[in-house]
Amino acid sequence: MSGMSGMSAPPTAEPPTAARVVDASKVYGSGEAAVRALDAVTVGFPAGRFTAIMGPSGSGKSTLMHCAAGLDSLSSGSAYIGDTELGPLGDRRLTLLRRERVGFVFQSFNLVPTLTVAENITLPLDLAGRRPDAEWVNTLVAVVGLGDRLSHRPGELSGGQQQRVAVARALAGRPQVVFADEPTGNLDSRSGGEVLDLLGRAVHDMGRTVVMVTHDPGAAAHADEVVFLADGRLVDRMAAPTAAKVLDRMKAFDGRPADTGRDAAVRGSAGS
Repeated sequence: MSGMSGMSAPPTAEPPTAARVVDASKVYGSGEAAVRALDAVTVGFPAGRFTAIMGPSGSGKSTLMHCAAGLDSLSSGSAYIGDTELGPLGDRRLTLLRRERVGFVFQSFNLVPTLTVAENITLPLDLAGRRPDAEWVNTLVAVVGLGDRLSHRPGELSGGQQQRVAVARALAGRPQVVFADEPTGNLDSRSGGEVLDLLGRAVHDMGRTVVMVTHDPGAAAHADEVVFLADGRLVDRMAAPTAAKVLDRMKAFDGRPADTGRDAAVRGSAGS
């Protein structure tokens, strides 16, 4: 077998992407008032992985997520969910794609106050005329720990419980990818940690894909990888992030001296 000693190992295949953008640009306004929120960004979000998007305020991270999810359109370039390009789709087909293949978790929960927990979880399926998979929904209810709250309405739940309902709702239709926009922004640290652990379980135990926008290095540390934006451009990617490494990378954007714990907490609570 010595004749094979000089042979290199075959390259490892790249994992498929659940969502991606190619040469993506987004411009708001026109003329001298034009703002370029995204500037020729190409990035993929691997299937079965938890990816966080970070960057300074105004970096374009929420714009990137909204365009990748089909909630907003690009000025130029392409966005894909799986192999489906979003740009050529009409409003109806785009709505159907988001309903069937994409889940959303927002900072403000967006639960329907007049519906019970159980009804909120299955609402996207009900709107699509799809019969819920009872076994899958029961699994989600067990994972989010709300089996004894199914008949309650959102106003009877804590903020953390409401966001767990929102996560279960996002996963109920077995979407190809879940986009989460600052999902812990309105939560205390304990409740936020529970929601982040839940998103991690959705990826690593259930095989889902999560793409999360956050300004919090501690939240980003729950991800498998962090994508960094600055001035609308992709500037870095970090595998196996820790809160300390992410915070150091974020400080490089503005050259500030090291934060105290209190300063970091104050900045983490600010909007992005």
